[in-house]
Amino acid sequence: MTTTAAAQGATERREDDALLQELRAWLKDNWDPDLSVGEWWERLGLAGWAAPSLPANAYGRDLSRADAVRVEQEIAAHGALGAPGGLGLLLAAPTIAVHGTQAQIDRYVRGIVTGQDAWCQLFSEPQAGSDLAGLQTKAVRDGDEWVVTGQKVWTSGGQIADYGMLLARTDPEAPKHRGISYFALPMHQPGVEVRPLREMTGRALFNEVFLTEAVVADDARIGDLNDGWRVANTTLAFERAGLGAGGGSAGGGSGAMPGSVAGHLERRAGDFVAGPGRRAAGSDAAGPGSLARSGTALLVEAARRRGLLEDPVIRQGLVRLHILNELGRFNTARVKAAREAGRDVPGMPNIAKLTMSEVVRLVRDLGLQILGPYGTLHGYSEDDRRQLAEATGMAELTAITEAALFAQAPPIYGGTDQIQRNILGERVLGLPKEPGPDRDTPFSQLPKNA
Repeated sequence: MTTTAAAQGATERREDDALLQELRAWLKDNWDPDLSVGEWWERLGLAGWAAPSLPANAYGRDLSRADAVRVEQEIAAHGALGAPGGLGLLLAAPTIAVHGTQAQIDRYVRGIVTGQDAWCQLFSEPQAGSDLAGLQTKAVRDGDEWVVTGQKVWTSGGQIADYGMLLARTDPEAPKHRGISYFALPMHQPGVEVRPLREMTGRALFNEVFLTEAVVADDARIGDLNDGWRVANTTLAFERAGLGAGGGSAGGGSGAMPGSVAGHLERRAGDFVAGPGRRAAGSDAAGPGSLARSGTALLVEAARRRGLLEDPVIRQGLVRLHILNELGRFNTARVKAAREAGRDVPGMPNIAKLTMSEVVRLVRDLGLQILGPYGTLHGYSEDDRRQLAEATGMAELTAITEAALFAQAPPIYGGTDQIQRNILGERVLGLPKEPGPDRDTPFSQLPKNA
């Protein structure tokens, strides 16, 4: 290591130490397990610790993703309840921080970082998934409001959301990418109907949302009129980066859920913090995607129980999984270093999303290989999961089978793997775009799917 690099490393360590010392002092003065969840999240959010990677004017601290992760880890190590989870913190808050006015930041981001409001993403439609710009949900202006009619699908957390990140067509005579606007839609109103979609895991994380003359104010429009595609791409970039880094799809990682519907805000904060030998209230160790985010530890334990740790094929799979997770960690460090130097790593959110898809497929295949015949068993409810664990002596059984069942979803949601490769080809490598009339033809004149 050169003298310059060593000095830089020492400076970074001092900055890290100062950051964590400030956080530890703050936690000592502010954490109280007898506070309600809402009271605690208000303290955490307004102090900038709930979403420290957000800008200072958006209730953050301008920290890098890596430093924000250290903040999260320090809060957990202190035994305090972590920040409110869900798509509000992952997607809506950073998007509004980029494209919203200060008034919109104060109106919406404050409610996100303090856990008062839960959000969902109203993007995909039955005929507009991979071709998202082909969406047909329309918004018609009526004075200072817009009247919205259409259907959305695959809406994570729609059943508990207070607001939705809505993409709607506001100018059907413009080419399809240029006639879309982005709104913060209140979900609790007449004309918004949420219907759950039961998945093969046994859960219903996704929903259909039917919009029938729902109303949204013009001052809830994020970004310029008909410029929603640009705003949506910001959201999608945050989504792909978050998913690639192991971000959740909806809900709080600590078990407490944000928003007015879940009913957790008035409950005791300490009840949602897992202590030695017990699980936090509302948590579910077998949650979708949790195994993919937890690394190899659970699979190693399952292989040990099954006497397979010395199997060369199993060992090779575990090492490959470890390598993929390490590559993700190094790529995050690369992005941090590039941004600190005023540069970027083009396409990294798309690469992170593709890596995450590869990880969940490997977890699926390796997990079922380790389980053998036990992989045919799955618990579809909390009772089922408990009984299976008792009957088999394998506490990790349904976590592995759920990860296997869920593995088909990540390569599709957040933009399919094929879309990620198209983006990398066109926007990063400069390859020719796919031919077609849709870039300049008015949307109203484009042929529609039957």
